[in-house]
Amino acid sequence: MPTETLTERTGLLTVRGNPITLLGPALKAGDTAPDLHLSAADLSVKTLDDLTGGGKNAALLIVVPSLDTGVCSLESQKFNTRIDELPAGVKAYVVSVDLPFAMTRWGTEQGNMKLEMLSDYRDHQFGRDYGVRIKETGLLARSIIVIGADKRIAYFAIVPELTSEPNYDEAIKAAQASAS
Repeated sequence: MPTETLTERTGLLTVRGNPITLLGPALKAGDTAPDLHLSAADLSVKTLDDLTGGGKNAALLIVVPSLDTGVCSLESQKFNTRIDELPAGVKAYVVSVDLPFAMTRWGTEQGNMKLEMLSDYRDHQFGRDYGVRIKETGLLARSIIVIGADKRIAYFAIVPELTSEPNYDEAIKAAQASAS
């Protein structure tokens, strides 16, 4: 079985002040978004084309390590309460490596969840292709990725301390701008 060689990046992320390693490329605004294959609640596979509605809308990806942790749960709840700030041309998704069943359970427990939950549990390719897979844990780094209808990255931010929340205002503003 061939082994995949991934770029290892350090100095970008800590957990409680301890440095950890990200695997994959350093994507940035302006780059073409890699295709993706994420699992929905019904175990169907969603691609980049699905997320952007075939080039009709932008996608806000709220990437979290696990919804079963306090910060990830809080972050997803906060984005859910702010989803109405997004224009019609932007769809929002929470992405983690949690099993789709766990994501569905979490969403049901929250009630009135408007965000769609997507999982990278099958092959972890999203984490590697988008450069947000944590080498030490196999989880995804807390990050915000906005992909325009043109399938180019409009905004990419990795939260430097894994246990911190993202800048919600900046993320919403980037998603709003991508709809123009």
